[in-house]
Amino acid sequence: MLQDFRDYQWKKIDIYLVLLVIGLTYYGAQFIDSAQSGLMARQVQGLMLGVGAMVITALIPYNFILRFYWLIYAACIAILLMVRFFGQSVGSAARWFEIAGFRFQPSELAKILLILFYAQFIMKHKDNLNTVRVILSCVGLIIPPFYLIFDQPDLSTSIMVMVIFAVVMFIGGISYKLVIAAFLVAVPSVIIFINMVLKEGQTILTDYQRNRILAWLQPEKYAMTEAYQTSNAIMAIGSGQLTGKGLNNNVIASVKNGNFISEAQTDFIFAVVGEEAGFIGCCVILGLLFLIVLECIMVARKSKDLAGSIIAGGMAGLIGFQTFINIGVVTGLLPNTGLTLPFVSYGLTSLVSLFIGIGFVINIKLQTPRL
Repeated sequence: MLQDFRDYQWKKIDIYLVLLVIGLTYYGAQFIDSAQSGLMARQVQGLMLGVGAMVITALIPYNFILRFYWLIYAACIAILLMVRFFGQSVGSAARWFEIAGFRFQPSELAKILLILFYAQFIMKHKDNLNTVRVILSCVGLIIPPFYLIFDQPDLSTSIMVMVIFAVVMFIGGISYKLVIAAFLVAVPSVIIFINMVLKEGQTILTDYQRNRILAWLQPEKYAMTEAYQTSNAIMAIGSGQLTGKGLNNNVIASVKNGNFISEAQTDFIFAVVGEEAGFIGCCVILGLLFLIVLECIMVARKSKDLAGSIIAGGMAGLIGFQTFINIGVVTGLLPNTGLTLPFVSYGLTSLVSLFIGIGFVINIKLQTPRL
């Protein structure tokens, strides 16, 4: 560990990335407060806790932490099992449990833990990654966390877990032939899957998950039920026009003020941004997220080893794809999934977990080889 610590180049501390994530989080907190008064203070507490976690993960050499990669994997499975046995049900899903008054959602932390685990596992097997044995091992190891999240049920996060898995395998060096083959299998599989879940009496998805897909395909038919939020979110974004109606406005003809979007502070926070800050505000959010993803990719390219590249690239994939899915849902491009907008949506577990991941990216850049 001491040798790893000596590799730190303090002049390379990524102040740029730190300012981006803190600035985006605080900017998002303004809209959270507008969506539901009183939550900004709690989100700022989450920001402070996240910054503390980021500093800690930045200062402990990541190579030292990755030595315990099997413990990291075991911790991932353990916290997901805790939800299964001790989780609190909200609606028809059990995804959280209480810790000292805070609601903790383990699946958010599991995303980061899986990136760390596969970073070391793939680096250990980088010379024979494309063998059947190693590929089957990688697939076999992703199945338990995927199933535990899917069974909560949480289809959206389980999809993100598979996206993260695909990203880390690609960065790890899996053969392009296998990537093409997987793509050729995945596309028809998705089509077949959608056709299967749309049939009456199917048992693959719950009724509310199936209805969300139907609402996406037939929004007019479900305009007052499952498609209600998305339709109102699109209306809110459009009504903001170029500059928006203003933060914390009292406009009567406001979708947000009329409470037409439930839980606007979480999954549909982008609709609040669109209505109150307009096209310019939406571009600010997207621009900051793009710069964060781009910086993670740049760190991944210059990492001293494959594990560092996988961690930084995995964080880029997590933030980038989750942003795409969240905004796709809000704008009606994708079915309603329940994924938050990184650093912007309300949710302490998601926020702190992302800051932990960013801490590792900073850690990696601090150990970038000297030119």
